[in-house]
Amino acid sequence: METYTHRSMSVENDRVVVIGGTSGIGEAIAYGFATEGADVIATSRRESAVDQTASELETLGATTARVTCDVTDEESLQALCAATTETLGGIDTVILSQGAIAREPLLEIDEESFDRVIDVALTGVQRVIQTFGPEIADGGTIIPISSLTARLSMAELPAYTAAKGGVEALTRAASKELAPSVRVNAIAPGFVITPQNEATYAEGTEKRSRIDERTPLGRVGDREEIVGSAIFLSSDGAAYITGEVLTIDGGFATSAF
Repeated sequence: METYTHRSMSVENDRVVVIGGTSGIGEAIAYGFATEGADVIATSRRESAVDQTASELETLGATTARVTCDVTDEESLQALCAATTETLGGIDTVILSQGAIAREPLLEIDEESFDRVIDVALTGVQRVIQTFGPEIADGGTIIPISSLTARLSMAELPAYTAAKGGVEALTRAASKELAPSVRVNAIAPGFVITPQNEATYAEGTEKRSRIDERTPLGRVGDREEIVGSAIFLSSDGAAYITGEVLTIDGGFATSAF
């Protein structure tokens, strides 16, 4: 009998950047990688949040750095890339979890508000790919965080919906252009509770009841349930996966009733 082997799903000693990694899903992903032995730089625009998250990462044993970042500013991204390379000795994985939202009807949203969401949530992804793509180690990964709204429309989120649809298209385009050295896959969470939205999705609310009823698994998700997929996609276990969007929604999108 031949010896059976499979590719490792370990991320130990990987060098990871999580943009938008000081809150919400991005923060959970940053802590998850650190727990699995990766070195992690979690960044956002707020210096206090960056400092607090870095302290937690150090407690988990990760090498990190305190660097703020604005995805609308190319010089900011270049500084983050340089700091990451200097501190961690290279880059294996970049995760993009930055976000912007404007809750306004399509016929009422002004161009400035629409453009702001696109600039952060979509063009920001393009800027990150252009900045970090050439610096990522061979076999490395880029993982943008998309959303269920990329395929399922929701009222009063026209800019966010357009941005996330663009992120998924850009994921496919980048996967072609960066291959074979860098893989690009997106993750599309469904309704996931974070500290920022826990009041909206609290048990007993009408919205929560409607979501639970339609979702085959009967509940909303926790942000920690996104972490494993990010770790898998960045590992050698996903070495033959690129250009894909992994939906994590408890079956919501596939359930008609």
